[in-house]
Amino acid sequence: MAEATFVDTFNNRKQARLESGEADRLSSRSFNLALTGMLAYGLLLNAVMVYYFAEPLTNMLVGVSPWMLLLGYIVPTLIGVLLAAKSTNPLVSFVGYNLVVLPIGVMLTLIVPGFSAAVVTKAMTLTGMVTATMMLLALIKPSFFLGLGRTLFFALIIGIVAEIVATWLLGYRGALFDWLFVILFSGYIGYDVAKSQAYPKTLDNAVDSALDIYLDIINLFIRLLSILGRRE
Repeated sequence: MAEATFVDTFNNRKQARLESGEADRLSSRSFNLALTGMLAYGLLLNAVMVYYFAEPLTNMLVGVSPWMLLLGYIVPTLIGVLLAAKSTNPLVSFVGYNLVVLPIGVMLTLIVPGFSAAVVTKAMTLTGMVTATMMLLALIKPSFFLGLGRTLFFALIIGIVAEIVATWLLGYRGALFDWLFVILFSGYIGYDVAKSQAYPKTLDNAVDSALDIYLDIINLFIRLLSILGRRE
């Protein structure tokens, strides 16, 4: 899953963002418009990829080893996250953002067609509702969500390790971990939205914050898709 690749191992990014230069500052309105635009761009690009390219991509990847697919997903996404983490140039961060969005889009084209249209629609609706709610709560009570950072991080690490052990070693196939990660990524949406408002209002920080929130939303959607698919 995407969360295994994107555990928050780049905490130095926080300090780099906080030290952004005054010369690059945007107004709060411009910053949030840029962040929202970047977030919408990534999600819409994935939707277009799934809707128009699921069949040709699936046909193209028939016969490719699952390990090669995994490698083709992990390598560019890691490079993308590193580019965004290390760079203070918004153009470089945007390139990094796309290196994350495109492989995830390919992954979604392989996953989403396996579910009925009703399940996908319901998962998208629930994801949108949870995202909007957590964003609103984060703007109302940012201090609460900022205080959750360490708790969310350790809970995510423990959850990932526990899921790997339970799934691969013990053969567990239940929905417990999906529910756990739904809760965690809902919390992460609130945390990353609150965190974005604490950073200097630069274009680079808008792109980087959009990447954080994008990953939270995608992981939330995948987990909801899994839960709803089990019930079908």
